[in-house]
Amino acid sequence: MADLKKRTEKEKKITKESEFAWTGNDKHRRKVSGVIIMADEKMARSELRRQGINVTQIKKKSPPLFGKKMQKITAGDIAIFARQLATMLKAGVPVVQALDIVGHGNENLSMRELLLAIKVDVESGDSLTQALVKHPNEFDDLFCNLIEAGERGGVLETLLDKIATYKEKSESMKKKIKKALTYPLSVIAVALIVTTILLVFVVPVFDDLFKSFGADLPAFTKMVVAMSKWMQAYWWIIGFILWAIIYAFIFCSKRYESFNYFIDKTILNVSVIGTIIRKSAIARFSRTLATMSAAGVPLVESLESSAGTCGNRLFRDAVLKVREEVMTGQRLQYALPESGLFPHMVIQMVSIGEESGSLDGMLSKVADFYEEEVDNLVDNLSSLMEPMIMMILGILVGGLIVAMYLPIFKLGSVIH
Repeated sequence: MADLKKRTEKEKKITKESEFAWTGNDKHRRKVSGVIIMADEKMARSELRRQGINVTQIKKKSPPLFGKKMQKITAGDIAIFARQLATMLKAGVPVVQALDIVGHGNENLSMRELLLAIKVDVESGDSLTQALVKHPNEFDDLFCNLIEAGERGGVLETLLDKIATYKEKSESMKKKIKKALTYPLSVIAVALIVTTILLVFVVPVFDDLFKSFGADLPAFTKMVVAMSKWMQAYWWIIGFILWAIIYAFIFCSKRYESFNYFIDKTILNVSVIGTIIRKSAIARFSRTLATMSAAGVPLVESLESSAGTCGNRLFRDAVLKVREEVMTGQRLQYALPESGLFPHMVIQMVSIGEESGSLDGMLSKVADFYEEEVDNLVDNLSSLMEPMIMMILGILVGGLIVAMYLPIFKLGSVIH
């Protein structure tokens, strides 16, 4: 794979395909028209002739004034591509034709352009692995290694099916974790925004009303009014502090690996959240290693790819250290305990797998177990967070409302 990458880096960049609008007559001399995506006009005409169309006019489509909005290619797009390609190959469709069908049927313009570019490479004589390696941002080492193993063993459709299953499960787990973390944070953010609006715009109106009555305000109301006045005078300080914190976090995360390492280590020590991240990392590691072992990829190479899929730098470094131990001849079951991150159950399952020659099967069971654990923890976290969110909303929003209506209870005595 390393030699393949070196060769690929020296190759020319692929020809970028364009859209051509055409009109012509079909086999029955009926007038037809459409759009075809090819590298140049000559290839477009040739393809249309092959389809039995006599082209009368063809023109390259100009991009819109402000350009096409290219969508980002996500891991979900890659998972869908793997599943579609596996289905096509199982049905006996040739690779080039399968790539053409999947590419033209993709609604994501960036993904369509990528797949049709890969098709051009395969048509020109490259293997599918060679074509995929040219796009490291979309197809990682794990994907390319499995495709290479599939092509060598003549089981490409089987390996693509495994890749699709792996990607789908990984994306499902990521979405669940993001949902568990995003929901409470978004609700709290909305609560803070509503509180700020009440302090800046609503409380001053009540303050003017209370002053007109000339009554002494309750201590709680005075505190809220004072907060409102401070917010109106110094709101920019809070905005600047928030901006500075966000900017510093982004700056440090991009510049300093030690900062990212510290964040990952801190997250693992956070109650509940840390447990979810830890078990998610073990599940990803086990699923990746199981998939690659089943494909016949050497253990050392499998460990290297597995390290990058853990999603946490502590686990990544631990797996890389395990890989170094395995390279020296150490068995996996003896190298794992030295990291201190893998539970006894995982080590025992790996030991059974190595002794029985079914490491991929045991790792798959480990992955299934921890994926189910993550699902349960995420559900429990959501259940625990709901009352906490309600409490925070009650304190922030409800507290302000109570503070504003407390003086109204005294209005009767003031008017009297």
